[in-house]
Amino acid sequence: MAKEITPNTGLAHNVLAGGSLLKGNIVSDSDFRVDGTVEGKIQCSGRVVIGPKGEIIGDIECNNADIMGNLKGNIVVTDTLSLKSTANVRGDIKTKVLIIEPEAVFCGTCDMGNSEKAALSEFIVSEEKNKED
Repeated sequence: MAKEITPNTGLAHNVLAGGSLLKGNIVSDSDFRVDGTVEGKIQCSGRVVIGPKGEIIGDIECNNADIMGNLKGNIVVTDTLSLKSTANVRGDIKTKVLIIEPEAVFCGTCDMGNSEKAALSEFIVSEEKNKED
């Protein structure tokens, strides 16, 4: 019997309300919004939103993210990461597209490189060096 695959339409989402504290890891197939505090890792197949009073102490892996609150940890975003003006991020970022509004705080390193592009770049430099020799 074949397993039915339901695409993520982005309509379903989860919310951790303000004043809530969650200690542990979160795995979600749909969007996840944090207005409270999470101490742990978040793995999300959709969008992660950290509200203005939200705080995450731990790493995040997701497709897209909008950060308005505090993040103390690393974040890996496969598509677009947006740091709003009230964002405070302390950790390393790996993403395809990064949008930083004025007055957002970011302390860490950012990698927007594509491993395929990096490998191709190294190959081209190697080939050019071989031609010179």
